[in-house]
Amino acid sequence: MLTIDPKEIPIQKLHQYLLGAIGPRPIAFASTVDSSGNDNLAPFSFFNVFSANPPILIFSPARSGRTNETKDTYKNVKAVPEVVINIVNYDIVHQMSLASSPFAPGVSEFEKAGFTTIASELIQPKRVAESPVQFECKVIEVKELGEQGGAGNLVICEVVKIHIDESILNDNQMIDQHKIDLVSRMGGNWYCRADKNSMFEITKPITTIGVGFDQLPQDVKSSTILTRNDLGQLAGIEELPNETDVNEYKLLELSDLFVTLEDNAAKLEVELHLKAKELLNKNELKEAWMTLLSFNDG
Repeated sequence: MLTIDPKEIPIQKLHQYLLGAIGPRPIAFASTVDSSGNDNLAPFSFFNVFSANPPILIFSPARSGRTNETKDTYKNVKAVPEVVINIVNYDIVHQMSLASSPFAPGVSEFEKAGFTTIASELIQPKRVAESPVQFECKVIEVKELGEQGGAGNLVICEVVKIHIDESILNDNQMIDQHKIDLVSRMGGNWYCRADKNSMFEITKPITTIGVGFDQLPQDVKSSTILTRNDLGQLAGIEELPNETDVNEYKLLELSDLFVTLEDNAAKLEVELHLKAKELLNKNELKEAWMTLLSFNDG
């Protein structure tokens, strides 16, 4: 592996390694005002949600790695500690990118990037009408992480009002992850689009406890067919199927395979692992386990 001491490489190169490895990163499209009330709009991918009670969002307008200059957004939230964090979806990604141009202070990125303003209800900065979700926030703290180029400035925000486009809601009035069509930042000039082709679902083990990797049979762990993701899925089962269920499944679902390959154990094991992998792809975890265990019971 390439091993790097961050203190021994240029900041710009370190920045590229960090952004190339840590992603995709959500985008805070931050709307602020200066002390004279002039609008500013800029995107930041050093951003995430950190608490629900209270609702806290944090983004970081870092110092320029080339000039050590601070962003207008940073200066604005120091003068007027309020911000609207507008969420970016695919429909507005090119306009958002245009808004990141180094326009002079006092120039409205709303106007330059073609966005429509909406007055906020509780704070001064305006909302982006085209954004699917808009968070009105009070800035509760700005934590400077350094004074040199590349240093971040954590803008810690408390959400005081949320606005959601009803067209992205499902029947339960929750945000539909397919309808919102989010985009995120990768390294370099690359972005990522969270659509049906890139998203997949994993049931979160909030209340369940899987048997774990250490309980996987050695022939399963050493499989040349099953990937580490497959093994992780198998290890998430709460309890292995019992011998009766395995034998019944073998008789009803796997008998043809066992008869065909009764004289070729090595080929049989491969075919069972391939079938188990197919079942895992369909989230049929118990069936995958019974397929694998049937070989040991054969």
